[in-house]
Amino acid sequence: MAGSTILLVEDEKNLRKLIRTYLEREMINVVEAADGKEALELWEEEKYDLVILDVMLPEYDGWTVCKRIRQNSHIPIIMLTARSEEDDKLFGFDLGVDDYVTKPFSVKELIARVKALLKRSNHQLMIEVIEVGELKVDKKMHQAFLHDEPLDLTPKEYDLLLVFLHNQNQALTREIILDRVWGYDYYGDLRTVDTHVKRLRKKLKHMGKQIVTVRGLGYRFEVTN
Repeated sequence: MAGSTILLVEDEKNLRKLIRTYLEREMINVVEAADGKEALELWEEEKYDLVILDVMLPEYDGWTVCKRIRQNSHIPIIMLTARSEEDDKLFGFDLGVDDYVTKPFSVKELIARVKALLKRSNHQLMIEVIEVGELKVDKKMHQAFLHDEPLDLTPKEYDLLLVFLHNQNQALTREIILDRVWGYDYYGDLRTVDTHVKRLRKKLKHMGKQIVTVRGLGYRFEVTN
């Protein structure tokens, strides 16, 4: 965690300075951008461990920056937004946002979320390959394969698949899945889980049937020896 480098994209100078101060106290390196255009330029120049990204930015907004980053990276992204509407959050999660912090917020809370995401990201990198039949997930590559062909999964579909693979033959409630994929403080509709499971099943083709619906509870990834 210490020694990590974060791209901080925020147009409010005083808030940017405050966040940077707290991050540097944790020995985290910070690179600042004041608008979307500068953020994308900096993104091309250096490797980062996490991005803190405001939604309302000059030049390119946060959604645009997020889309560009997600074209070739699964790096953790925390969105800073004054918006609290559920539809906005669902839109962001579909783009691959890992967490939301709604303004005004406690900087200490933001730092706690940053540390949690960095820890989770580092832990994931320690696990290399998971194989179940014709399905393989290479954690180092952050890529899933079926019949050795890469699967085109969104970041959340990929995370959902990992939750199932790490909990084979275990019934998982929608609440547990929501917590592990979207975070404990995500207050979205449980139907978000159903929507993503449906999409994941389709992309897994014949192996999608191994994601079994547990009536009145949630889902189970069935694996037979």
